[in-house]
Amino acid sequence: MSKRAPRPRAPRRAPKKAKARSKSTRALASGIGIGLAVLVLPLLALFGWALLPGAGEGRRLLVDWPADLNASAAGERLARAGLVQSPRLFAWYLRVFSDAAELEPGAHVLNDGLGARQLAQRLTRARSRPERKVTVPEGWNHAQLARRLEEQEICAEAAFRKAVMDAGLRRELGVSGESVEGLLFPATYELGVDSAPAEVIRTLVRTFRKRFEALAEKHPGAREELRQRRGWGEHEIVTLASIVEREAVVEDERPVIASVYLNRLDDPEHRPEKMLQADPTAAYGCVIEPERAPSCAGFDGKVTPALLRDAQNRYNTYKHPGLPPGPIASPGEASLRAVLAPAKTEFLFFVAAGNGRHRFSRSFADHNRAIEESR
Repeated sequence: MSKRAPRPRAPRRAPKKAKARSKSTRALASGIGIGLAVLVLPLLALFGWALLPGAGEGRRLLVDWPADLNASAAGERLARAGLVQSPRLFAWYLRVFSDAAELEPGAHVLNDGLGARQLAQRLTRARSRPERKVTVPEGWNHAQLARRLEEQEICAEAAFRKAVMDAGLRRELGVSGESVEGLLFPATYELGVDSAPAEVIRTLVRTFRKRFEALAEKHPGAREELRQRRGWGEHEIVTLASIVEREAVVEDERPVIASVYLNRLDDPEHRPEKMLQADPTAAYGCVIEPERAPSCAGFDGKVTPALLRDAQNRYNTYKHPGLPPGPIASPGEASLRAVLAPAKTEFLFFVAAGNGRHRFSRSFADHNRAIEESR
């Protein structure tokens, strides 16, 4: 006789307490999820708003940013400048994603096409700022460069011109002259938008030092000879090189033009004695300190007889012997090389002969003939 199989046992029911615990866990998780959504979604919306472009068309604006502004005051200041439409949202963006304490005081170059995130990056001068290629041409002075830097939103023109003269920055960089003019090496750079002017100047001056040292190594003894014979250092070498840069057009004439100026300093028969008589120096005086000389009033870039007669222009080398107070432009390597290794000539004069070239003369009579023949 077969045995009957045992009946399967019915599953045990979960205790009522466990069911209650499970429901409460689900409720807690649901509450946390809702809470996170309530917290995160507004933050995502705020961040998304900050990524939107500004309402303007990219109009450039200069903003002089004061120190110690809190987030609310920062938003209000940007709204008054027409850079943000919602000062409250910008203030919240600063509080959550940035820090108002990191906003750098000073002149900032902004534009009304920037979104809130881009504005914050510029105002804090964050490393993540975009960069732009900026070319410093040979023969430009710092005033010309300052205009280009503002046009490309690298830094404010007035702030850059002020930094060029800053005594503390000059001491830091070991510059002996009245400004860093001449040491803003001509080259193409990648510069961050809305940079501090001092940051830009450090980059350009360090590039100059690197290139100048490499050039001097190719002409061993040249600097020492200039130091021993003339008492010249970097400042004087760059000053003469800047004049050569402004006068020369074709490269093979640069060493010859350098020799003319050195001969004028050395030749006791040259009259007036030790006068460089370089037109570009007088013009530079009207650019850099127009208020000093009456002849600079209304200066339009043209060198006039009145300008060359004005002794109140410190840079007028028709009235002041020797080198001018400092460089008048940024010389390139070819002009620096021309001063370190000038041609061996007896020329004292030169006149433009067309096509960028010059006619060189030893005597004043020959020079006058060259002028007549060049007309």
